[in-house]
Amino acid sequence: MKARREFIVASEGIPFLLLIAALTAASAYYVGLRYAIVPFVVLVFLALLFRDPTRVVPAAPLGVVSPVDGTVTEVSENADGPGGGAGHCICIRVNSLGTYTARSPVEGKVMERHGGAVSESTAASPRGLYLQTDEGVDVALHFRGHRLGLVPRTFLRFGERVGQGERCGWLRLTKFADVQLPPTSRVLVRAGEKVMAGSSLIARLPHR
Repeated sequence: MKARREFIVASEGIPFLLLIAALTAASAYYVGLRYAIVPFVVLVFLALLFRDPTRVVPAAPLGVVSPVDGTVTEVSENADGPGGGAGHCICIRVNSLGTYTARSPVEGKVMERHGGAVSESTAASPRGLYLQTDEGVDVALHFRGHRLGLVPRTFLRFGERVGQGERCGWLRLTKFADVQLPPTSRVLVRAGEKVMAGSSLIARLPHR
């Protein structure tokens, strides 16, 4: 399983940062420092928007980590869980200036909605992932509420493996991330708690 490597910022944002950095330098050189203030402020804002720092993933084989930086808004019972039955749903409001890259809540294999694996040449849904752990537990990650028409984008394919806390997609301007778990899972967070992508444990999966 090959980890996806990123710099301090997500690779999707590098072209924009280079363009604004060049504009800032050109403004400072040709027309004066005060004219470079506006593009420099834009550069700082984009660096915050696209930031993707390294995170320490907790050593918890049956743990579920937060896929995003944000605040838990609701923990509820879901009638249509990842395995087709009832389950838990942890809703997280995404911090607009949190990490730009979403991270996988568990280690497992990318599956279709109802558990069937297909060719690795087929990209997973841009709005989320359905994962199955090595223990046969189904976990779903769903993104919703994007802004300005910028749909979140996962860069994994069906049948591909992903590690717990590993980068799995670009959030862009997504508002919410829902983590759907089986009913026998133990939820570790409550509404109002702040969580960090890849680092915060939000639940534990059942033993099989």
